[in-house]
Amino acid sequence: MSGDRAKVEAQGSKAARILYKPWGIVGSIVSALIARQVFQAVWTKVVPVDSDDPPKPLESEYSLKEVVGTALIQGAIFAVVKALFQRGSARAFQRWTGEWPGD
Repeated sequence: MSGDRAKVEAQGSKAARILYKPWGIVGSIVSALIARQVFQAVWTKVVPVDSDDPPKPLESEYSLKEVVGTALIQGAIFAVVKALFQRGSARAFQRWTGEWPGD
């Protein structure tokens, strides 16, 4: 990334950050829904057919390894989808308003 581009992205007025807040909240909800769908799709491909839902921490029939592995996969998917969505929405906001909404 060039230095000028990073500087432009780093700049943002207080008004832009305030205007972006509702957009960011809605984006977080939408990205969580998308991440959930992506995780379910990945889960159905990775796990045997007899298991519909991922193991939950309080379900005793699953080992700690299975629960932690599932949490790692789910967390990684959620983090990536959220980062992609936030970055894309910030760029769209910048195109529409001319200001970067971040710090």
